[in-house]
Amino acid sequence: MRFSLEDMYQAFLSLFNGTGKAALENTAALVIFEIRLPRVILAMAVGASLAVSGAAFQGIFRNSLADPYVIGASSGAALGATLAMVTGLSFAGPLGSIGVSPVSLCAFAGSLGAVFLAFVISRSVENPPSAVALLLAGTALGTFFSSFLSLILALKDRDLHRVYYWLLGSLNGASWPELPAILPVMFIGCLIVFLSHRPLDLLLQGEEVAESLGADVRKTRLIIALGASLAVAAAVSAAGVVGFVGLIAPHSVRMVTGPSHRRLLPASALAGALLVVLADIAARAIGSMELPIGVITSLGGAPFFIYLLARHGRHLGRF
Repeated sequence: MRFSLEDMYQAFLSLFNGTGKAALENTAALVIFEIRLPRVILAMAVGASLAVSGAAFQGIFRNSLADPYVIGASSGAALGATLAMVTGLSFAGPLGSIGVSPVSLCAFAGSLGAVFLAFVISRSVENPPSAVALLLAGTALGTFFSSFLSLILALKDRDLHRVYYWLLGSLNGASWPELPAILPVMFIGCLIVFLSHRPLDLLLQGEEVAESLGADVRKTRLIIALGASLAVAAAVSAAGVVGFVGLIAPHSVRMVTGPSHRRLLPASALAGALLVVLADIAARAIGSMELPIGVITSLGGAPFFIYLLARHGRHLGRF
């Protein structure tokens, strides 16, 4: 449904000058404020969370190829959401009034569970875990969860289309009741990362340099990773697996802001928010049906990433 500038003006007029009932009787006001506005807010929050988390993980691992899903957050979320779908999970009582669907809540729990397991496994090697141990544990868990997911879908093929569509990412579930449960979690996760901008700058200099300057590298890395994982878990639970945002947004703004995380993190948040909003607009504008938003970000992100590899390939793996 398309609206002219006059329709939008009348919608705002009916909202601010009406009694509330008049605003709801205005079709443009109903669509804009009840459907599109929460969707735009969620898109901005998801994009900002993924971009900030991507910048954080790139700093933690000192590798600009790291993304928000590097320690298994996406695979854990996918497994949790799939289990909720194939079992037909529903909430009753207090859980039914929290404003979050069972699929989103299970995806959130699965994402945090995967990150927790990655830390537990990596701690068996070294306590606190090193960056390499954490990366390898996340990679192994991601492979395991993906295989388990494939097994479930092979046994429950009637849910294949629904699960597959969720995995590609979508903002169809955006609503006002859902936002109060999702946005604070994203905000807390991003805030932890923002407050850690100085330790992230130290980590870029290497562990030995950071420790010589008084930083507890392992514990600092743990705190930043937990904050970034919290933001990623909330983003994936709300919108599914939206690829390339956490990889492309930090790269784009780093060319302008430089490596300093004090400027990089807020710039990445703005770039990620804009990227997901534009991708959502494109997903609804292309074709006769709405496309999954993850398809749009991948179609735009993959060529951009290939361009970066071709132009800066020998420097992309490190800072």
